[in-house]
Amino acid sequence: MAASRDDQTDAPLKFAYWVPNVSGGLVISDIEQRTSWDIDYNIELARIAEASGFEYALSQIRFTAGYGADNQHESVSFSHALLAATETLKVIAAILPGPWTPALAAKQIATINHLTKGRVAVNVVSGWFRGEFAAIGEPWLDHDERYRRSEEFIRSLRGIWTEESFTFAGDFYRFRDYSLKPKPLDPQPEIFQGGSSRAARDMAARVSDWYFTNGNTPEGLKAQVDDIRAKARANGHQVKIGVNAFAIARETEAEAKSTLAEIIAKANPEAVAGFAGQVRNAGKASPEGEGNWAKSSFEDLVQYNDGFRSDLIGTPEQIAERILDLKDAGANLILLGFLHFQEEVKFFGERVIPLVRELEAARRERVAAE
Repeated sequence: MAASRDDQTDAPLKFAYWVPNVSGGLVISDIEQRTSWDIDYNIELARIAEASGFEYALSQIRFTAGYGADNQHESVSFSHALLAATETLKVIAAILPGPWTPALAAKQIATINHLTKGRVAVNVVSGWFRGEFAAIGEPWLDHDERYRRSEEFIRSLRGIWTEESFTFAGDFYRFRDYSLKPKPLDPQPEIFQGGSSRAARDMAARVSDWYFTNGNTPEGLKAQVDDIRAKARANGHQVKIGVNAFAIARETEAEAKSTLAEIIAKANPEAVAGFAGQVRNAGKASPEGEGNWAKSSFEDLVQYNDGFRSDLIGTPEQIAERILDLKDAGANLILLGFLHFQEEVKFFGERVIPLVRELEAARRERVAAE
């Protein structure tokens, strides 16, 4: 596949992992998962990831039980605990407009930014779980309205963090001569967002530093990247791309595929169906009927973020090659889920990331020689 570098540099790919601060792991399956949602497990995991070449971790935001996720730790405070236990890892705290206001989020993140020397980032989640909003008494907005609110949320964060006297008059948020001190250290906290719909891509092309998309093929990813970056150029903006993937790295391809088959065979049909019902409020609810989960099969939905579709399932060598295909399609970061997090993050760091670095170096040498 031809590279889709556009105005992005050929920088080394970054690796991130999903923080299992929610019970049930990253698959809706009754297969054994040697993964825990408690703080001790997660601190050890963060230290393993930091030593294994991972630069980022992404905490999850959930308020209510469902789909095997019976327990959830709050994302911002949990992220701070992981940052306090590590030295270089950056932790992306998921924040949900509605329950959070921009003033609260700006204050929280600015303080954690100082306490951790700038290692905290935010992931602004536009929301797909309608039942959760009903349970906590939050008004529910239609799909594109949620993204309009998220864009105002991001513009408010940036304004609060950078302007001495911030004034903003939006449809969802209003500020008048608001001054936050101390402001975050420079560089400012990175702002991530998720989504695959037109509204999500358009928002990323205007205001976000990073755009997370669900798992996809290189061809499917490239179509999104080309659209986002063309629109971002028109806006005088740049945005980097992260793609979800569920990695099953094993010594043989047969072993990896057998693990995938077992995950799907032991899927909890009732929980998957419940999850499928809620995600209809995401991509399928967009006016164009596209976006996250809009075309997901039962097998795709067994992994929350279509991670199987990125096909990082096989030997370390096979996975490294497929990661380079995603990079060629425009990915700057791979966001990974695993079955058994601690041991598999370590294995991935020891066996896969070095191969990716070798392939990247070989490519740079070829380009330099041309």
